Amino acid sequence: MSTIVSVPDSLQQEQRLLAHWAIRAALLWQHRRMLARVTIISFAISLTIAFLLPKQYKSTASIMPPEQHSTSTAMLAALVGRGGLGSLGSLAGGLLGTHTTSELFVELLKSGTVQGHLIDQFDLKHVYHTRYRYNAGKRLAHHTAIKEDKKSGVITIEVEDTSPVRARDMAQAYLDELNKLVNTTSTSAARQERIFIEHRLQKVQNDLEQAQLNLSAFSSKNSTIDIKEQTHAMVEAGARVQGELLVEQSGLQALRQIYGDGNVRVKETQARIAALQRDLASMTGSSAPLPSGDSYANNDKGELYPPLRQLPRLAVPYADLYRRVKVQETVYELLTQQYEMARVEEAKDVPVISVIDTPGIPEKKSFPPRLILTAVLTLLACAATSALILLREMWSLLPLDDPRKLLVSEILPVVRRRCRALIPGWNANA
Repeated sequence: MSTIVSVPDSLQQEQRLLAHWAIRAALLWQHRRMLARVTIISFAISLTIAFLLPKQYKSTASIMPPEQHSTSTAMLAALVGRGGLGSLGSLAGGLLGTHTTSELFVELLKSGTVQGHLIDQFDLKHVYHTRYRYNAGKRLAHHTAIKEDKKSGVITIEVEDTSPVRARDMAQAYLDELNKLVNTTSTSAARQERIFIEHRLQKVQNDLEQAQLNLSAFSSKNSTIDIKEQTHAMVEAGARVQGELLVEQSGLQALRQIYGDGNVRVKETQARIAALQRDLASMTGSSAPLPSGDSYANNDKGELYPPLRQLPRLAVPYADLYRRVKVQETVYELLTQQYEMARVEEAKDVPVISVIDTPGIPEKKSFPPRLILTAVLTLLACAATSALILLREMWSLLPLDDPRKLLVSEILPVVRRRCRALIPGWNANA
């Protein structure tokens, strides 16, 4: 009695699959010479392509933006957005929320302003063989990688170019343009305050110089050095002269009683009294109104000081001019202190960019990887050839009444007719 052994379905499926792959392997083994030729030819072509591709050199720079986000950075982003720098406008609103300073600087480095300056500086339209700045900007963006480390906030700038020196210079140009853009677009409160105080300080300085000139002209014309001190000195001098005059007048009366009016001593005393009276009259002066222009032109009379009776009249304009000078001096001193403080605050408020790694001239190429490229192209050529062999075998095994063959038989004559019409000599080569 015979025993029937049943084979599981999964095992049968695996056997059929192995048989299928064995058939395909046998088919490829039959065409091993053609595959060998294709491999050799594709290897040679791939190697030629790998060596014909221009070398690319990569220069890298790393920067560290400020750790803390300040209000000046938010104002910077707002101004950049108004300046029409593309996507930077949308960044301005987010700076007060989740965006960081590092993200802002990444957007600044990718901005059209920085790209435009680099295109002009290195003549990238000629380097990239493009006609338009837009295409040169796209090529520059393709050869530039700007990355941000989310944990540390360090920004890395990588620039690739066929020239190692130009790659280094372009990476350095990114850093220079970023510094310029940050400095020119920094609109912090300290900077605005400094600009306002600077303009105000210039105006106050001009007003102070004008007030000093007016006081100097008034003092020079009226011999008013210090009204208060001059009044005190004039009063003392007048009192002294008046006292001497009284003494001489008393002595004159005594001499007249003793010697008479014709005596020499009496005449000398009378002469001294007359001189003292003239001095006293010159010192006291007249109480008449001042000449036009509120000035006493006593220099024209050869007098060193204004008369005592005119000092109260000169005191008012002198005090007004003196007060203006003192006020302008006080304002100038205060504004000077505020200006220096505003400059210090502005220097603190401008974002400071610290360069961690300066770009250097790369010594080794970064592209192309010749061995990898050659191997990949060769494998692709072999895989494509193998696929064509298998497809051709599968096509030959299809029956003639298969719908796919019928469809191709209908399409192929149409394609041939179109090719004869478009390509000269097709009929002879077909």
